[in-house]
Parts: sequence; structure tokens; C-alpha cells
Amino acid sequence: MIETRVFRSADLDQVVSLWRACGLVVPWNVPADDIALKVAFQPDLFFVAVQDERIVGSVMAGYEGHRGQINYLAVLPEQRGSGLGRRLMELAETRLRELGAPKINLQVRATNRDVLEFYEALGYAADETVNLGKRLDGR
Repeated sequence: MIETRVFRSADLDQVVSLWRACGLVVPWNVPADDIALKVAFQPDLFFVAVQDERIVGSVMAGYEGHRGQINYLAVLPEQRGSGLGRRLMELAETRLRELGAPKINLQVRATNRDVLEFYEALGYAADETVNLGKRLDGR
């Protein structure tokens, strides 16, 4: 039985371990900092999946009044193919829809074909846009 619920501060270490196991941590991201930022803003849109007191999945969602955003969708490698990723995305999509988000944006590294195929199967498609970014934290 897998329960989905909102992130709790006691989940921090397990979520960071999950993200590392899923290859989501890159040198310029500090997972604990990313979690602290999320907990400070819309913490009710940060979900975890728990099985036998172990975090096996996560997803962060956000909404700024114009578009929804998805970050850090993660499912333990041994749980992939079980439908858990789809379940977490459905939860995030439902919450964003309830808030009035007309569209969801997310980013996937272009080299991550498996993840691109996963999102395509859920109905996501590449937009004809260029993603730009600027670091404000000095990293």
C-alpha cells in the first residue's frame, strides 16, 4: 500500500536520498535549499509517496496565477513502471486544476529520453519555446 501525502519536515533526508537515487541532483542545486524554498511557498503542493514508512516518490507543483509548474517528480528506480509516477502527476495536476491553472509547464533534460516518453504518454508535448534561465543565488 502506497500513501500519498504532503511533505513533512521529517521526510527531508529520505526525499534527498530519493532525488539522488533518481539522478535529479546536479552540482548547482542544493536539495535541502530547494526543499526549504518550497516549504516556505505553497508547501501544500509538495507531495510524497510513502510505502512502509519509506519515501518512494515525490513531486513538487507550483502555481503563480498564470501557469502551473512541476519539479522533482521522482520514483525510486525499483518502483518505476508501477504507475506511481502517473499517480503523483495526476495528484499534482488535480491540485493545480483546482487552483485554476490553465496549463502546466515542466522541464526535462533533452537527453533523458525515458522521461520524455513518460510525459508524452501523459499527454505532454514539447512547446515551441526556448527555455531561458538566470541564477539569482550566485551559483
